[in-house]
Amino acid sequence: MSKRQNNQLPNNLPQLQNLIKRDPASYKEEFLQQFRHFQSTLEVFELTPDKFNTSLDELVMFLAQVAKCYSEELKEFPETIVDALKKHSTVIDADMRLSFCRALILLRNKNLISPAEIHQLFFQLLRCQDKSLRTFLKDNIINDIKNINAKHKDMKLNTTLQNFMYSMLRDSHAIAAKTSLEVMVALYKKNVWRDEKTVNVMATACFSKVTKVMVTALKFFLGSDEEEDDNESDNEDELPSLKSVALANRMNKKSKKREKVLENLKKAHIKKKKKDKAPSFNFSALHLIHDPQDLAEKLFKKLESLTEKFEVKLMMLELVSRLIGTHELQLLNFYPYIARFLAPHQREVIRLLQFSAQSCHELVPPDAVEPVLKAIVNNFVTERNSSEVMAIGLNAIRELCARCPLVMSEELLRDLAEYKTYKDKAVMMASKSLIMLFRNTYPELLHKKDRGRPTEAMASLGRKGYGESDVFDHVPGAEVLNVDAPTEPAASDGAKESANNGGKATNRRGQKRKLDPSEEPDDSDGWESDSSGGTWVEVAHSDSEDEIDGEDGDGECKGDAVTLEEKAAKAQEVTVGRILTDEDFKRIDAAQLKKQVTGVRKNSKKQKIGESAVDPGANHQAARQELVHLDNIELIHGKKKNDKAARMASIMAGREDREKFGRGRMKKDEYASKSNKQKEKKKNFSMMKHKIKKKVKRSFRDKQLDLKKRLMKQRKFSKM
Repeated sequence: MSKRQNNQLPNNLPQLQNLIKRDPASYKEEFLQQFRHFQSTLEVFELTPDKFNTSLDELVMFLAQVAKCYSEELKEFPETIVDALKKHSTVIDADMRLSFCRALILLRNKNLISPAEIHQLFFQLLRCQDKSLRTFLKDNIINDIKNINAKHKDMKLNTTLQNFMYSMLRDSHAIAAKTSLEVMVALYKKNVWRDEKTVNVMATACFSKVTKVMVTALKFFLGSDEEEDDNESDNEDELPSLKSVALANRMNKKSKKREKVLENLKKAHIKKKKKDKAPSFNFSALHLIHDPQDLAEKLFKKLESLTEKFEVKLMMLELVSRLIGTHELQLLNFYPYIARFLAPHQREVIRLLQFSAQSCHELVPPDAVEPVLKAIVNNFVTERNSSEVMAIGLNAIRELCARCPLVMSEELLRDLAEYKTYKDKAVMMASKSLIMLFRNTYPELLHKKDRGRPTEAMASLGRKGYGESDVFDHVPGAEVLNVDAPTEPAASDGAKESANNGGKATNRRGQKRKLDPSEEPDDSDGWESDSSGGTWVEVAHSDSEDEIDGEDGDGECKGDAVTLEEKAAKAQEVTVGRILTDEDFKRIDAAQLKKQVTGVRKNSKKQKIGESAVDPGANHQAARQELVHLDNIELIHGKKKNDKAARMASIMAGREDREKFGRGRMKKDEYASKSNKQKEKKKNFSMMKHKIKKKVKRSFRDKQLDLKKRLMKQRKFSKM
């Protein structure tokens, strides 16, 4: 029988920890004994900090676990650990340093150490040459600051941490500066530090002498820090669950192949998670910059003398173009600079075309953008280039003119419009898209045959001068609403005006006449009765092509004629002193869309496009986008080269002037009959199966029987 074991609590720290958490007062003596042991072990460890001490590792974690139970006795314990790490931060053993950091995080979770003190220490530890430790500390800093600001923003603490973190950006140690920048980027994306101060400090990192810090800041403002994987598999949705594969790998026989499959599956799940995230273009950060003009000028100055890789130059070029386009800045030297790189053989030329279009806006002088337009036209839109290059050039011109239409001249536009009949479909569609752009913006630049059918929206278009903008004193399109009854559906204009004018109607020329009681308001023949003699008077109508159909329910009837001036006056009358409802805005939007397809009336007094009798609100141009999408420039229309028709055409072209394919009959005499071998190919199988059976290889048993039979036959004949 074994002897009874003595008390093992001094040596069994997990058991002592469990008992102390249940009853701290009863085990205070054992705790003090372990605490004195920790102090003596720490003094010994400081003599040789580069060696791992197992006893000290266990004691540190034990004291961190029970620190809440003996807060008075362990009041100076966090400071002791912090001082040890500060004193031996670079020479201490890596495992020991990680153990001390985990103990401090445990104390921080129990609120026994201030976040400012622990975060300052962790940022100093980022200088250590230990990648796993840096990753561990970075994740802990982000999660801790996020948890602090989860319920409410602690502005005092945030200011202290931000000031310290901003000073870390100017640190001489590149890894520490980059990690601090990554922390700020992560906190911005988690909506923790999303203020102007954070964004403007990160903007200063764009001028860092360390390339990695500069690239991290550029990626943040460009919103492209998520790595994109082009080679994504099509069956990612059918991936097996990670749990099932891990279980099968644990239960089955261990092999390197199964471990590799599990590792690849983990990577596939990570890619799938990244793919499911919506792409985020973080323009709110660009809007929070205090002085975008100064930032763009400094970035462009740095770009001109930059000696980094071409990819880094592209990123800085894209940021400058986004700043110019987003804030409508004036940086006139940018356009001649980027025009030098606009050639088909240039690397990433499509992205450069995107940047050139992205940096244009209506406030840029047309003369400044003209070098870019000329470079695209001369280098891309020429017949010596391939059709794809020409189509991309025309698409880039379209995107550029959509933002700065004044740069296009009438002569150049009509020249580019001639490509609408080009033999290649990609060039033809690109030219037609350019025509459609100016048809909806400035149709007078186009040739008359390219303007299309004139509509009410086109009638209001006029070429605005440089810096000119539309100012409205009413809601455009509000003429479809009823002045008297805003909540009820609007009646026809003819009925409403006849009621307002006391039984008088208005003809096409604006002259009032009295309605006859026998007169029908909706006369399909276009005849109306005169009040004086009862005779019929013919009212002038437009041609069938340009006639506006009756807008029943929108305020116009077929026989009524309302000019654009009257519509503007009525819209102003409706909107003054009235709050429009959602239903009203729906009707206004529907009426404005209808103007895009409704023909223009031909008034008796012909008016030129762009004169006073126009409704400027009818111009429904799309809102200017801050970003030019690369797909809009790369968009190439055309048939696939590998479709069946193209393949058959190439096959038939290759057969011309060639002998018939195949060996032929190869007969000596043209009139000779076929051989027996050729005749056998056309015979029925039942007629030839006995011959085929002979060719089959015999088995060993059949050969044995035949041999026996032959020998027996020979023996029989020998006796005779």
